Amino acid sequence: MEFMDTLMLSRIQFAANISFHILFPTITIALGWVLVFFKWRYVRTSDTVWMDAYFFWVKIFALSFAMGVVSGITMSFQFGTNWPGFMESVGNIAGPLLAYEILTAFFMEAAFLGIMLFGFSRLPGWAHTGATILVAVGTTLSTFWILVLNSWMHTPQGFEMRDGVAYATDWFAIIFNPSMPYRLVHVLLASGLTVAFLIAGLSALRWLLGERSAEVRKTLRLGVIMGATIIPLQIYAGDMHGLNTLEYQPAKVAAMEGNWDTQGNVPLLLFALPDEGARENRFEVGIPSGASLILTHRPDGVVPGLNDFVAEDGTPLHPPVTAVFWSFRVMVGTGMAMLLMSWTALFLMRRGRGVEGLPRPVVWAFVPMAFSGWLATLAGWYTTEIGRQPWLVTGVLSTDAAVGDVAPALVATTLVAYLAIYAVLLLAYISVLVYLAARKAKGGLKTAVAGRPASGAVQSMPAE
Repeated sequence: MEFMDTLMLSRIQFAANISFHILFPTITIALGWVLVFFKWRYVRTSDTVWMDAYFFWVKIFALSFAMGVVSGITMSFQFGTNWPGFMESVGNIAGPLLAYEILTAFFMEAAFLGIMLFGFSRLPGWAHTGATILVAVGTTLSTFWILVLNSWMHTPQGFEMRDGVAYATDWFAIIFNPSMPYRLVHVLLASGLTVAFLIAGLSALRWLLGERSAEVRKTLRLGVIMGATIIPLQIYAGDMHGLNTLEYQPAKVAAMEGNWDTQGNVPLLLFALPDEGARENRFEVGIPSGASLILTHRPDGVVPGLNDFVAEDGTPLHPPVTAVFWSFRVMVGTGMAMLLMSWTALFLMRRGRGVEGLPRPVVWAFVPMAFSGWLATLAGWYTTEIGRQPWLVTGVLSTDAAVGDVAPALVATTLVAYLAIYAVLLLAYISVLVYLAARKAKGGLKTAVAGRPASGAVQSMPAE
């Protein structure tokens, strides 16, 4: 890595940290509410199948929560070690927002997580249900504050600069900045899709391993219905987010579309190889006027071009085109695969005999799709974050102005260490999920709840 400077190495290191970290909140945000649903169904019906599902998935929630907390702490250290200019310049805004997240959300999650995990046999049913709800609220509230800060970095409002330092002038404008509502909805729906396909995928694995319990039938059906319901909402939310980005970050949209010249009748490129040196695309395959139609709702609508974002000396003032162009297509392509899979499975279940009506190849296909939400989330995250370059805070703080004065060799060494550790942890995490599914399929996890009134206390969640 000697050919890379401190700036590029620090960017890669932070990208590696946040890529690993984001995998786990993407699960816990929506899975918390799925656990609430399981508990609510049990309270309403006294059907122990729902608590079987709760006990299985709460283990995955706890593991994901722990992984997210640890990786989040590591990531936050980099604000001081790799990016000191960030807090020096905009710390008056970023600091309070991060503090709000800890005070109003993280403490709530941490306090009630223990009750959710270990209080089932020790507390009245209503108290355990309340703890589950508060943990779910905490994960959502935490998402809100983190995305407030992230959205403000994309569309900053409500501040003024004094001697290179940002000072808040309107906290309402800072919190409800122009891109925040769209980004928040987009991320929450992405979490829902991630969890939908994770539930469907692990349930499909259990089904293929021979389990035919009522629980696995219900969770596989739930995953399919969740995916089929959320994906059209996500497509609509993504379109709205794209229109907001077109208004406030046109250079990002130009990179997403691979469009070099501002013009109308811009095709929707299905495939292309952007050449940033020649400032053109090679081997284009596209739908005529498709990009103009999607972005402006008119086939002749004008779409901004990358050539509008170049300094007088020829330095690009737009994000790296190839990375944004292809990460956007990976995100959209994964979304289309989710749409096809969930709607096909839902049609077959309604036409046939429920889960039994699913052909074996369809059930098999859900297994690798278990982590498709991760792929879509990472691709979308790369699209929006690389698409913000060369700015760390759009129009306020450039990325190169915030990087710390650290020797490239030191950053490279820690980067390699991070990548090695994260690779091991990710493999271990996935292995544990597969192990839990396999043991459950073979009857190794005894989680049935003894019958009793829904408001009482019953046996505790079994240890492994």
